[in-house]
Amino acid sequence: MRRLFKRLIFLLKFHKSIPFVIDFFRSSQVKGTTKLLYVVLVIGYILIPFDLIPDFFYLFGFFDDITVAAFLLQRMVKVAPESLKEKHHFQ
Repeated sequence: MRRLFKRLIFLLKFHKSIPFVIDFFRSSQVKGTTKLLYVVLVIGYILIPFDLIPDFFYLFGFFDDITVAAFLLQRMVKVAPESLKEKHHFQ
């Protein structure tokens, strides 16, 4: 439950993460295969969203979407080079 709470807080600050995501994909320090993996995961989830809780349950339906988005963003931060983490204060 604690991990889930951290992911929600992380996602609420998503607007602050946009410059990091841009730099992540522009960085020459990140392998091309890593960039491709995250592009495929995001596009795949958009095209084929697997919902544990259907979206027609209004507020609860978006909960799994938020969890997946937060999880992917956290993984991107984890595999990012230290220079990007320091630049965007993810230490």
